[in-house]
Amino acid sequence: MNHVKGFSAILIAMFLILSIGCASTSSREGTGEYVDDSVITTKVKAAIFNEPTLKVLEINIETFKGVVQLSGFVNSQADINKAVQVAEGVKGVKSVRNDMRVK
Repeated sequence: MNHVKGFSAILIAMFLILSIGCASTSSREGTGEYVDDSVITTKVKAAIFNEPTLKVLEINIETFKGVVQLSGFVNSQADINKAVQVAEGVKGVKSVRNDMRVK
């Protein structure tokens, strides 16, 4: 009987350690947030890819806690404005940081 209690205690301790390890901090995402951000990044990439005036290969997209960062080099300020507008229209995007530059 003592072995069962000891084993249960070890399992509970391991669960608590793993739960804490998956928690997010201000500089690190939790597991669920990482998955959510990956989905947002994919949706933004698809939305930009489907915009005929934008060249998706020139725009880099990263997401951290719902904040999308766009970077890279584009042909005009109009391309920058359009990429930001498209990214802001994607569900789940909290805000967009624009680090794109005109060639």
